[in-house]
Amino acid sequence: MHFQKSARNAVLLTLTMTTGIAVGAAWAAQPHMSAAMDALRTARQELVASTPNKGGHREKAIQLVNQAIEETRLGMASAR
Repeated sequence: MHFQKSARNAVLLTLTMTTGIAVGAAWAAQPHMSAAMDALRTARQELVASTPNKGGHREKAIQLVNQAIEETRLGMASAR
């Protein structure tokens, strides 16, 4: 019983690592999308760090950047 649990855990670990490597390779194969994702995340951090006295435009910009991040992620995923 203990052996079966260990074997199952080893298989799950192997699958997880393989998936991670495949996702990393797909990510690396899309350097422009990856760079765009990094830039969007940086933009979001800067917007969040700014003061919220922008007449609601800061909040709208954060929302739109979040949407752009999600669309970029989906685009990268569909290219696989």
